Amino acid sequence: MLIMGIAGGTGSGKTTVARSVIDQLGTDKVTFISQDNYYKDQSNLSMTEREMTNYDHPFAFDNDLLVQHLELLKKGQAAYAPVYDFTIHTRSEKTIELRPNNIVIVEGLFVLYDEKLRNLLNIKVFVDTDSDVRILRRVLRDMEERGRSIHSIHQQYLATVKPMHEAFIEPSKKYADLIIPEGGHNEVGIQMLTTLTEKYLVSGNR
Repeated sequence: MLIMGIAGGTGSGKTTVARSVIDQLGTDKVTFISQDNYYKDQSNLSMTEREMTNYDHPFAFDNDLLVQHLELLKKGQAAYAPVYDFTIHTRSEKTIELRPNNIVIVEGLFVLYDEKLRNLLNIKVFVDTDSDVRILRRVLRDMEERGRSIHSIHQQYLATVKPMHEAFIEPSKKYADLIIPEGGHNEVGIQMLTTLTEKYLVSGNR
């Protein structure tokens, strides 16, 4: 099993890169995991308390659970990922079945920051995109998919997104085996990553 981690700032194009690689390798060969589903359960908190959580800090994620699930997959066992509901700021009652596969792709803000998670990765990727492009993408996503106002997005960006990116996400770039500028628009970078993955699998199966 090959485990690939794809990290980068908010709106950098991490998911687009992951989906592009999956499309080229074949969906039957890849298990995709989004770190966003591993935000900590907050059902014990009031809505006001949930809204005050800093979701752009590494502590907002249950990476221990994510590591457990990756270890299960490596042993050939299925795992069940939580599904996070961003409208209520906690996990829903749904889960996603994760099955062992030739390739597992884990995508998220802090995939390269957490040492325990990083040590499970065979290939480490950082998607590097200009901050002005990233914030515009985040604005569109949060308004269209998460029902947030431009005012709340602006406040959160200045209070947590920008400083957390500078403190935790950007420094994690040093751990990357491959840096892909401009995310999903970088067809050459995606092709290089796909080729690297294919070669890794071939060498591992000899």
